[in-house]
Amino acid sequence: MNTRCSLLVSLLAIALSGCGPKDATPAAAKAAAPAPAAAAPAPAAPRVIEITANDTMKFNLTTIEAKAGETIKIVFTNNGTLPKEAMGHNLVVLKPGSDGGAFCAAAMAAKATDYIPESLKSQVVATTALLGPKKSEEIILKDLKAGEYPYVCSFPAHFAVGMKGVLIVK
Repeated sequence: MNTRCSLLVSLLAIALSGCGPKDATPAAAKAAAPAPAAAAPAPAAPRVIEITANDTMKFNLTTIEAKAGETIKIVFTNNGTLPKEAMGHNLVVLKPGSDGGAFCAAAMAAKATDYIPESLKSQVVATTALLGPKKSEEIILKDLKAGEYPYVCSFPAHFAVGMKGVLIVK
């Protein structure tokens, strides 16, 4: 009878061991384990600004305002229909204090580099590629400092007819 009781107690112990929680970590180990670190907050998504150009050689926006430290994403689209070789557009954001006219005058001779003059690359904060019709590209500007950032299309003669603007960061 004693053997039967021992066997019954053993079977009952085995059966009950499967009924508890699935976490088999001893309570002492749980207490000693460090709490998981709080996840860092996700960075805020950049503000999106859409700028378009077309065959009339104008940007739809000539003034953009931003806050110092802000991150912005500029989505630039050439809505024109003329071929890139005749009416390509880019968007070139220059450093504060840069002369957009002088930059674009030098750019006329820089066809091999999509009208971004090598000698003035240090003035460029960000630029899109030279886009053909119905093409789009985006640039991201991070940690902007206060100032006025001129932006231009450096394709020959486009600046002269008014394809320019300013990003004002306060």
